[in-house]
Amino acid sequence: MPLLRRLPKRGFRGQSKKGHQIVNLEMIAGLKKEANITPELLKEKGIIKGRVDFLKILGTGELKVPVNVKAHAFSKSAAEKIKAMGGKCEIINKVARLQGDKVIR
Repeated sequence: MPLLRRLPKRGFRGQSKKGHQIVNLEMIAGLKKEANITPELLKEKGIIKGRVDFLKILGTGELKVPVNVKAHAFSKSAAEKIKAMGGKCEIINKVARLQGDKVIR
């Protein structure tokens, strides 16, 4: 039997994207009373679960009231829809996490 077939096969694991969250405008439209939308508020309301290292807002859905949204990134359509309703898109920087003595960005 050839050597390559006798050796154990091991898989490849790419970099994990844990902590990346995506939210559509239709989910934000469900928060009727909130005027300022932050990642902390979305986590509190149960729209996103788990760790939030990166939050991107996508443009699926329609807004009915003006809102101020803070996120790490916005799609073009989401930014246009938020601004058309009189709201603001504010980009926040990724927060550094501490792991032991190292700072992970």
